[in-house]
Amino acid sequence: MAKTYYDHDADLSLIQAKKVAIIGYGSQGHAHALNLKDSGVQVKVGLSATSKSIAKAQKAGLEVGTVPEVTKWANVVMVLVPDQTAAKLYEEEIGPNLGAGKLLLFAHGFNIHFKTILPAPGIDVGMAAPKAPGHRVREVFTEGGGVPGLIAIHQDATGTAHALTLSYLKGIGCTRAGVLETTFKEETETDLFGEQAVLCGGVSALIKAGYETLTEAGYQPESAYFEVLHELKLIVDLIYRGGLAYMRYSISDTAEWGDYVSGPRVINEESKKAMKGILTDIQDGTFAKRFLADQNSGRKEFLAFREAEAKHPIEIVGKQLRAQMPFLDPVTVEEVSKNR
Repeated sequence: MAKTYYDHDADLSLIQAKKVAIIGYGSQGHAHALNLKDSGVQVKVGLSATSKSIAKAQKAGLEVGTVPEVTKWANVVMVLVPDQTAAKLYEEEIGPNLGAGKLLLFAHGFNIHFKTILPAPGIDVGMAAPKAPGHRVREVFTEGGGVPGLIAIHQDATGTAHALTLSYLKGIGCTRAGVLETTFKEETETDLFGEQAVLCGGVSALIKAGYETLTEAGYQPESAYFEVLHELKLIVDLIYRGGLAYMRYSISDTAEWGDYVSGPRVINEESKKAMKGILTDIQDGTFAKRFLADQNSGRKEFLAFREAEAKHPIEIVGKQLRAQMPFLDPVTVEEVSKNR
């Protein structure tokens, strides 16, 4: 069984005695900074001088400085910028200002595991990874709870990296729910696989295929949308609370029978074979190389994918239907992008 840590296993005073720099103020950055501040930790946010997030962080009561400034100031530096920009930022602004004995943290193992960032030997390197989007990390914390998290130590120059990283995780609320011991390799490869094969890639492809199957058979687009996308949340919520068994207990006998006899017709040995291929591409670095190559050369493939997906019929009919359901608090990419 994997080791799991809770509040009583972590000493909050360790991180309270340190100065913490949060590099980036996006989804995760704002949550880490504010949760730590509420936990009595000295925090500064590191941003470029032209960042639109400076005003947001200052409005939230946080001190802001440039990345080199806060890195020099801090004992603990948490890097919360996109995977594709972290290596360049580290090389130019973080690494040169990291003294020996400091703790360098990440919330995802990508850059350490694929060796795009190579910290100096005298630096502690750890992972404090909440298993939830940043807005949930913040919301659940303010409600008195926490989201599960992961801890991993890549480099322990001081002998205190684990205890301090665990203290950090307590500061952002993760030990309230449980923190699982892992490695940078395991976190990176399982996280990428989960995103690609199930949570994002798998689910998105399944939804689109279901929608296309129904509409191509002559059913109304609105009916297809409700059946294969809108109702998905109801099922996922049941699974989230009590696993597959609770979901099956909660649905009709007809739906449960259909689960047993038809699910394997959609997801079968061929599907698993494809999943194994995805995992191999992650393990041997093929995915990382393709992703970084595209990101570093203008993101042409990435943006082409995004544009094509935005034009899918389910996105068009979905936007129209959600606009008639204000109780859902619907959002659009256009609105979110304007407010960033």
